[in-house]
Amino acid sequence: MTDSVTARPDFSGLRAIYINCTLTRSPALSHTQGVIDRSVAIMEANGVGVDQFRAVDHDIATGVRPDMTEHGWETDDWPALLTRVLAADILVIAGPIWLGDNSSVTRRVIERLYGHSGVLNEHGQYAYYGRVAGCLITGNEDGLKHCAMNILYSLQHLGFAVPPQADAGWIGEVGPGPSYLDEGSGGPDNDFTNRNIAFMTYNLLHLASMIRRAGGIPAYGNQRAAWDAGCRLDDANPEYR
Repeated sequence: MTDSVTARPDFSGLRAIYINCTLTRSPALSHTQGVIDRSVAIMEANGVGVDQFRAVDHDIATGVRPDMTEHGWETDDWPALLTRVLAADILVIAGPIWLGDNSSVTRRVIERLYGHSGVLNEHGQYAYYGRVAGCLITGNEDGLKHCAMNILYSLQHLGFAVPPQADAGWIGEVGPGPSYLDEGSGGPDNDFTNRNIAFMTYNLLHLASMIRRAGGIPAYGNQRAAWDAGCRLDDANPEYR
């Protein structure tokens, strides 16, 4: 028996992008890619268009400006990559754990996303409003929740919406040992990991679909353009409303 809560929804038309923040360049094996692939399979089975790239395959300059060639760098692939991010309803940052923390590539990607966060959309809101974000983490050492907490806080601070249970990952036995795709690791068959990946993926889809049906995040009270113009919706004095 199905009802409006459990009935299969229609996610067609949504677009997602996965940024793999592995330290390993293509085409070498990426354990992070193995976790991404499981989530992508769910997306594609639901008619969602998926884009993805390994950040380390591109020349992404260090910095927090939209185009670092304007700040002393000879080349910067990020502006072109950002157009792909902005074309998506859903962003998933995926990466490994090193020394209990996110990879240097993950940090660089988040810093470059930050460089665009002050741009305003057509409603006068910050540019990432209306987009949904989650994260996937892999490794064979502790730190999964710490890494997810860091990524998800950063992304919501930039304007992305984060649904319930928006992270998933696999770390196996803590300490030196097999990684996710290594023979005998048990990673791809781990029920806990697979459940969390599925829940994360569907929660991203549900929230993105809800926001799309609503026409975005409502603009009342959160427009930077209106605030800069002197509008204070929370002020008791009508003169400043």
